[in-house]
Amino acid sequence: MSETLWHAEDVVRAVRGAVLHEQAWTAQGVSIDSRTARKGDLFIALQGPNNDGHEFVASAFASGAAAAIVSRQPLNLKPGVPLLFVQDTFEALQDLARAARARARGKIIAITGSIGKTTTKEMLRLCLSAVGKTFACPSSYNNKYGLPVSLANLPPDADFGVFELGMSHAGELSPLARLAAPDVAVITGVEAVHLANFASLDAIADAKAEILEGLKKDGVFIVNKDIPQFARLSAAAKSKGFKKTVTFSEIGHADAFLRKCVLTEENSFANVVVAGRQLSYTIPAPGKHLVKNALAALLAAFAASGKIEEPASALSLYEPGEGRGDADILDLPEGPLMVIDESSNSSPVSVRAAIQVLSQHIPRHRGRRILILGEMPDLGLMSPDLHLALVPEIVLGRIDLVFCFGDATRYLYDALPPDLRGGYDPDGDQLAAMVANYVNANDIVVVKGQRTALQEILDALRGLSADPSRKKINA
Repeated sequence: MSETLWHAEDVVRAVRGAVLHEQAWTAQGVSIDSRTARKGDLFIALQGPNNDGHEFVASAFASGAAAAIVSRQPLNLKPGVPLLFVQDTFEALQDLARAARARARGKIIAITGSIGKTTTKEMLRLCLSAVGKTFACPSSYNNKYGLPVSLANLPPDADFGVFELGMSHAGELSPLARLAAPDVAVITGVEAVHLANFASLDAIADAKAEILEGLKKDGVFIVNKDIPQFARLSAAAKSKGFKKTVTFSEIGHADAFLRKCVLTEENSFANVVVAGRQLSYTIPAPGKHLVKNALAALLAAFAASGKIEEPASALSLYEPGEGRGDADILDLPEGPLMVIDESSNSSPVSVRAAIQVLSQHIPRHRGRRILILGEMPDLGLMSPDLHLALVPEIVLGRIDLVFCFGDATRYLYDALPPDLRGGYDPDGDQLAAMVANYVNANDIVVVKGQRTALQEILDALRGLSADPSRKKINA
């Protein structure tokens, strides 16, 4: 049976709600989406630019919602269903998140950065789950809606809460950081992501440093020491009164650093030093970027729990999330086809990581390494140059064929050696059929870009399988 998360009287007090009759319900969760609302949830009817949650309150109750927070009377409800009336449902959501944070007894860890937020968060969830009750926000619940919903779902008796904070403009991170009020704050890196909204990488670093505005005064600040903006971030921490910045690095001279890394097609083996202790761990997926994400996770786990051996062992349970390196082995009539889904996001550094993963795989029986690349978004005036800069990575990565779509990928595609050009489609409308007709058994295909644009291609490739149950593996 699910634990009680909220009692009616506590919610009424937290959101300063008005009720038409006595409330005696309890909630096991909090939801703002009627499509995913579960039995026992408290549903909050948010009004956004495109949808009004009040139109879906009846649907939430049909799914078993225990109560709803609204700012006006919804239509088509059964008489007597529990409603809490507030002036602003978004402010009520934030109030509930603040109440959840105030009653939390465990350590709170917040993770931000241009890359690796979700992966590091999932690794840290595993690490801390090995030593205590741990709650982590769902994948990419990191914006002004996702974070407060995640906080509102934080069990009060959790030993640890792990949250990611996202941003695409300056000023977005500050209110999230203050809401989360973390005991440990992590910046995974600063890269050319959302560059169209910033004048420089230094400006992106300054926006990431906004996480310090919520960090507890005795909190721990953890930063990637290998990035050029490290000194800038360390100085920002000192200016706010944090005496020491804790660091991780793949080249040494840090609080956590990599001594040795061995990558295979299916695993990443690492020997590291964390807080003066030498240890090894295995991640059941290839990629040096994963090894470095794990360094950040281990350092955060140590800062939050004082433990290191148990968290390191738990990394062997890691599984790539959807669009973050998960792979299908498709059974074609002539043999297997591997499709690695890297469609959760796209940026210069993440594309390089995907190329590195693809190069790590060795095709069998005349198979080929095939890269399907969508346009990297939000790069502004630097977009052509940043796409073009990937060409040497592709050549050195021993990629056999490249398919591209999007205006900016044309710069990359035209600069490739002719024998690497598989096909280009500016809109992507024809690319799914093109790729599906071109791949063969024993090929290894990486699909990299924004998921909404690549879903048709992924579906077309998976549709080639003779076995609808397909074997899922960690790539």
